[in-house]
Amino acid sequence: MKLHINGESVEVPDKIRTIDELLTHFELGEKMLIVEHNHIILQKENHAKAELSEGHQIEIVHFVGGG
Repeated sequence: MKLHINGESVEVPDKIRTIDELLTHFELGEKMLIVEHNHIILQKENHAKAELSEGHQIEIVHFVGGG
């Protein structure tokens, strides 16, 4: 399935059906982040319910610590 992630066209396995599964695929599941799905910012508790389809637009922002 082809998604648009952070402005780039990305091919992901068809078995990935939700935002939660997408974050796990990219090993981001445990990080503090913000996810926008088709221009809607999702609460973390909705990641497992947000279903993905071909062409959906995803923006993922994660925080990096440092000084």
